[in-house]
Amino acid sequence: MTLQEFFTEHPRAALAFSGGADSSYLLRAGLRWAEKLGAYYVKSPFQPEFERRDALRLASALGASVTVLEADPLCDPRIAANPANRCYYCKKIIMSTIKTAASRDGFDLVLDGTNASDDVSDRPGYKALGEEGVLSPLRLCGITKAELRERSREAGLFTWDKPAYACLATRVPTGETITAEKLAAIEAGEDLLFQMGFTDFRLRTGDGAAKLQFIAGQHERAAERLDEIRAALKPYYSEVSLDPIPREKST
Repeated sequence: MTLQEFFTEHPRAALAFSGGADSSYLLRAGLRWAEKLGAYYVKSPFQPEFERRDALRLASALGASVTVLEADPLCDPRIAANPANRCYYCKKIIMSTIKTAASRDGFDLVLDGTNASDDVSDRPGYKALGEEGVLSPLRLCGITKAELRERSREAGLFTWDKPAYACLATRVPTGETITAEKLAAIEAGEDLLFQMGFTDFRLRTGDGAAKLQFIAGQHERAAERLDEIRAALKPYYSEVSLDPIPREKST
């Protein structure tokens, strides 16, 4: 099945739109081939502000409107407790929020950007998608991450090489309580690293300390600037360390 065939079979749908490479390419495809596609972005303490800006910028470039919704997963104590299956409960809230708004707008089907390269065998969030009746056209059509990035590049989407960006809650160790304050500190710290020119990294936190993980191409530069980085992050973390092992590049 091609994406064009998918949208011929499902001409009206709502899209869970994050502004990442996957959902951005899917938005473009839906605008081309669907009869009507609505894009919905859910703003929450788990998503950094730059993601919302990227989503609106990409949609504007395509001439699409985006409905911005708000949700606070931390209101669910099962999520705040940060268990191993936290993503399951969080995804249920996010998709329920979108489904409610989409239904009011006349959409009975919700789509997401899971692609054929995603390993869903151990993803609690993917289980939630199935329970909520959400379809993943990229996965159903066998489109891999590499393929959608190449197609996005050819289409001129600035998201074609955008690194994958997991939600802020993934920076907190499983079992450690997630708070709005911790998420805000992580976002502020990572924003400072972006401003310093780094593009693919993670700021892991635990017990008030921060451990920084950079891809190989940026790890050496981070080590050279570690004192500067520590000074920048001092308002948020009294202890900042650099993981000696570079992280794999986000795909």
